[in-house]
Amino acid sequence: MPMTTETLNTKVSDKQLYDYQLKDLNRIFDVMAEEPDDFNLLYQLPTGGGKTVIFSEIVRRYIKDHNKKVVILTHRIELCKQTSNVLTGFKVNNKVINSKVKQLPDQDEYQCFVAMVETLNNRLSDNDFELKNIGLVIIDEAHYNSFRKLFKFFESCFILGVTATPLSSNIKLPMKDNYKKLIVGDDIATLIKNGFLAKADLYHYDVGLTSLKIGINGDYTVKSSEALYTNMLMQSKLLTAYEELAKGKKTLIFNNGIYTSKEVYYTFKKAGYEIKHLDNTASKEERKDTLKWFKNTPDAILTSVSILTTGFDEPSVEAIVLNRATRSLTLYFQMIGRGSRTYKDRRTFQVIDLGNNIARFGPWDQPVNWQHIFKYPDMYLENIVDDESIEREFVYHMPEEIKAKFSKSESIDFDIKAEYKDVINSGKKSFTVIERSIAQHSQMCIENSEDVYDARDLVKLLQDDIAYRIKQYSYCIMNSTDNYKDWLFEEYNRKLRISFNGKF
Repeated sequence: MPMTTETLNTKVSDKQLYDYQLKDLNRIFDVMAEEPDDFNLLYQLPTGGGKTVIFSEIVRRYIKDHNKKVVILTHRIELCKQTSNVLTGFKVNNKVINSKVKQLPDQDEYQCFVAMVETLNNRLSDNDFELKNIGLVIIDEAHYNSFRKLFKFFESCFILGVTATPLSSNIKLPMKDNYKKLIVGDDIATLIKNGFLAKADLYHYDVGLTSLKIGINGDYTVKSSEALYTNMLMQSKLLTAYEELAKGKKTLIFNNGIYTSKEVYYTFKKAGYEIKHLDNTASKEERKDTLKWFKNTPDAILTSVSILTTGFDEPSVEAIVLNRATRSLTLYFQMIGRGSRTYKDRRTFQVIDLGNNIARFGPWDQPVNWQHIFKYPDMYLENIVDDESIEREFVYHMPEEIKAKFSKSESIDFDIKAEYKDVINSGKKSFTVIERSIAQHSQMCIENSEDVYDARDLVKLLQDDIAYRIKQYSYCIMNSTDNYKDWLFEEYNRKLRISFNGKF
């Protein structure tokens, strides 16, 4: 990995900046030199790129070159502590303003203050509390909108927002309203190529998501997600995916809802795996103990709800399971980013997607035009691929163990779309497609059975294939209502079972 040399004047204490970090740091200082003191600048760098290290060096230099102080804002207490520790490593004398700090009689002793948004907002709203001589405000995880309320206290300061995803968490409050310029750092693919991030091996399982509801925040509701992801079919799919791809690996499972995460815990515990559950109701001590266990247990599985998407770094993670769907690009990057740290000689990690997220947003390491998203967030959000369009592209792959049961059949494939085209061009009724499909399934069952009872048993193995064919047919005839598909599914099975009469 390329390190910058001391001649570039970047060695600070035991900290050293990489070339790409130094390049971005200089770009940020160029804007500071060119723009007025009250300018708002946004800086983007992927998760794992070392944003805290970069802004800690910015703080060190800023304090050295200006006779002013710095405030760093975070949205989580863990991030406050982490940031404070890194600043100390850069020889920056700093103080954390937490809920215990009611006044600052000693503020002249410090050059930098680290605070949580809510705490600082409460303090600054109190007339007795004042921060003096602040010139620079750095906002970590700037896409969260909770920071907006503090801008009024720092109107004469240079504000630097830092984020991996310059897309606001609130669709009604775009970031371009608060920041005048965006600087984009190296992308994920470049950081992987240069050895700074691990490469993600992406795997996905098609999941029907049309039952999910979208809430006022633009993402899927917890209630509709819980209904889907707690059912036996999805729990079984999750366990199978883990056993096929991540068994024995240190694994993080992300869920949308506490009940879902607890169901995951019971499912894996019952199957004999080392697993723990964590959500935001856990006490400080429970969280600490759980994370310590996760760190020290080689094949540990940790199932959680949103709590580990930011402010959590465990480089030994080998597999990430997205056991949820999201319409938030930020959350997509944050979840996968938890496994992207390089660790010892490991340069890859696994991502198992059970929410069609890769189909929705594209591969994790593909280039993203952040400048365009920053300038036109509405256009980006309006063009997120909808679930029905994703599901139209699903292709059913019959599992090998089921294929083996139909080994005597010459072909088990049936292209509904091609058949539909042929039927319409021939002037026949569209339902002819279903009749042809039933005939082919019937032949498969008969060819691989000794009697009618065997054939009926084989029908049970074809349920996923039947459901897939019906869905494809429904798209062709532009009738994909649940009632119609349910009726057709029952009718298909009835006609298929009748088709065996007199054949043995």
